[in-house]
Amino acid sequence: MNAFEQFKSLAMISKIEAIVYSFRAKFPDCFADLKPWAKNDTTKQFTDPNSIDIGFHFPNANFDCRCRSILMQVRIHRDFEQQDYKAVGIQLSGYEAYREQWQFSTIGHWEFSGISNPTSEAQELLKQVCCQIIQLFDNSQSAYRQ
Repeated sequence: MNAFEQFKSLAMISKIEAIVYSFRAKFPDCFADLKPWAKNDTTKQFTDPNSIDIGFHFPNANFDCRCRSILMQVRIHRDFEQQDYKAVGIQLSGYEAYREQWQFSTIGHWEFSGISNPTSEAQELLKQVCCQIIQLFDNSQSAYRQ
């Protein structure tokens, strides 16, 4: 679901803002798109109310990331007891000219796969961002693995 559509509480707005800040701290030349999905019948059927979707776009192709755009999907679970959200996992996809170059998921082995993976330095930065986001949703969870 577009991150913009998740602006339902001040707490969620703060978390989305922190996600964008964490990403831009590592990749300062990109800009965030809080509405990466177009509103049409095709994308409407794939809308997941349990995700925060943000697009990050570079002004030019980013050599280290090997793409021009990154789609981030933060999978969330609402904890009704604590009235908060927990991050279940994060999926990243790098795109160049409407073609997916690579994928990454924090669910499983934290490995990149695709036709043109980011450099090892960029992979490490992306993993650090994911770790920061998971910790944002649950300070007691240390999910980062090398």
